[in-house]
Amino acid sequence: MREYARLLGVARGTLQARLDRLERDGVITGTGPFLSPAALGHPVLAFVHIEVTQGHLDEVGDALAAVPEIVEAFSITGGGDLLTRVVARDNGHLEDVIQRLISLPGVVRTRTEMALRERVPHRLLPLVESIGRAAGT
Repeated sequence: MREYARLLGVARGTLQARLDRLERDGVITGTGPFLSPAALGHPVLAFVHIEVTQGHLDEVGDALAAVPEIVEAFSITGGGDLLTRVVARDNGHLEDVIQRLISLPGVVRTRTEMALRERVPHRLLPLVESIGRAAGT
């Protein structure tokens, strides 16, 4: 904290007050550490689209939370009802996870796309900088 305050040229207490406000306002939603699924033995990354029987979206969404290989899940528009980000040890493990998803009550079908290489890692700083520049004009 002290190092960040020095770099930003503000007092430590001022920086902490700003961070507290950003957390209260929901701008800061968490802090590290950020873990690498690959380093944890799960280098395979896939995006699984899930089509759900009408009226079962909440039920299926709740069931997805019990699958540890699902690291994110979103309700979506377009092809399918849910989009999940799934990690696995290898392709066989990924198939096992997909079979588990297919067997969930309310799941009609899945469609899987495997990631080959990360091209842009998750980031928000460029967006924040862009917003700051736009606000300054």
